[in-house]
Amino acid sequence: MPEIPDLEVFSMNLTKLLKEKVVKKLEVPFPKKLKTPIATLKKQIEKKQLTEIYREGKQLRLAFGKDIRLGWHLMLHGEPALFEGNKYPKWTIIALQFTDGSGLAMTDFQGQAMVTLNPEESEVPDAMSKQVNTKYLQTVLSNSKKKIKDVLMNQDLIRGLGNAYTDEILYEARISPFSVADRIPAARVKVLASSIKKVLKDGMKQILKHNKDLISGEYRDFMKVHHARKEKSPGGASIQSHKVGSRKTYYTDEQELF
Repeated sequence: MPEIPDLEVFSMNLTKLLKEKVVKKLEVPFPKKLKTPIATLKKQIEKKQLTEIYREGKQLRLAFGKDIRLGWHLMLHGEPALFEGNKYPKWTIIALQFTDGSGLAMTDFQGQAMVTLNPEESEVPDAMSKQVNTKYLQTVLSNSKKKIKDVLMNQDLIRGLGNAYTDEILYEARISPFSVADRIPAARVKVLASSIKKVLKDGMKQILKHNKDLISGEYRDFMKVHHARKEKSPGGASIQSHKVGSRKTYYTDEQELF
């Protein structure tokens, strides 16, 4: 699933490519997960100019002027894709054809990606925002006896963090993912707060270094512990994994258990 660094790079590159283009035609070949009637979408989006594509939590948002927003939640396998003319990519959920003949689609072979017109704004702070600081984390963690990884990935507490980058953040902070949230010392919470921003910003840098024009897919080779083919961390410790459902947690003995 694309996470914050991926979505930031996608949105930056898509904005660069598509900003100020006017939508000639909107199509929804696979409306199963559509939260708005197709006729309403067409009325709101067609003939409108795309002003920006940006990230909001785990979504991409397509802005058309000041008042119209189209939310794209890529879910596990959704991807933005460019196309020309009427040749939509395979597995297209929604397609925007612009007046110059170019187009932008969202694809998903599982059909789970979601489209929402003018999604509600959330009051939950985004992981990259200034609100997610030491004070906020201390308040959130002190009220929970759940595992720290579960708390960080709870979108009702912090928006945007996913499985892979949460593992990397906890490794950076040297906190075991199995630590109980309210047992983590204040000094280590401060480290955690800085680790969130550091790991996410570094992830963006690494992705851009790998492919400065990326608009889809996931690049994870630079990750220190969340990597199925790596056996050792940068510190030389053995990387271990623990699976719960379909989610794998990667960690090492360098991370302290509280």
